[in-house]
Amino acid sequence: MQANTPTQEADRLEALRQYKVLDTPAELSYDDITSLAAFICDVPIALISLVDAERQWFKSKVGLTAQETSRGVSFCAHAILSPAIMIVNDAADDERFANNPLVTGELGIRFYAGVPLISPGDQPLGTLCVIDRKPRTLDACQIKTLEALARQVVMQLELQRVSSQLAEALEKMELIAGLIPICSYCKGIRNDQGYWSTVESFIQQYSDVGFTHGVCDNCMKRHFPEVAEVLLPGLETKSTLEE
Repeated sequence: MQANTPTQEADRLEALRQYKVLDTPAELSYDDITSLAAFICDVPIALISLVDAERQWFKSKVGLTAQETSRGVSFCAHAILSPAIMIVNDAADDERFANNPLVTGELGIRFYAGVPLISPGDQPLGTLCVIDRKPRTLDACQIKTLEALARQVVMQLELQRVSSQLAEALEKMELIAGLIPICSYCKGIRNDQGYWSTVESFIQQYSDVGFTHGVCDNCMKRHFPEVAEVLLPGLETKSTLEE
């Protein structure tokens, strides 16, 4: 049985994209967690599974050679529908999975336990899961430890996301802190490719700053004198004092 699609699917997938983790190489920080999960739960397979639009992709894996599977057969696609751990003691007796090719095929999954990886924005990204080829259970200590390890996975993802954003921000700051070619007449700015653009376009390209436009007092007087007389009655005196 294929899992339902989460109601917040678009937001969930966008949250997953922001971590920029899909299809990245294996990393020891994640592999240590799956190894520990497999050891504590005494199972042959442990995975950090991220549920993408059409697939589940494994950031880390123990006891499995596949890098991904179809989302349609994914146990984790069911697990992300609830924030609580999902435990399937015997998949052959569970109507959701009894005919699943991961159960009936060569892999022969019978036991599954998956803890959703919940982002700080409450979006389920995937799971930390453990798998066995025979029916079994987990005790309370194993469940508590697996939940703690899942939180560590999220913390690692967040650490890398924030570090990446800081690095990008530093690059932008270094660019802005350097010498910027600016036209003496129109005040346009030349970018690294040699093209000229407005100050607004240049700043928006390298930052999240937005712009609103108005007219300063002196330009109001120069270009809209009739309006300035009404809105800025004290401008003449102020300008004279400044001179």
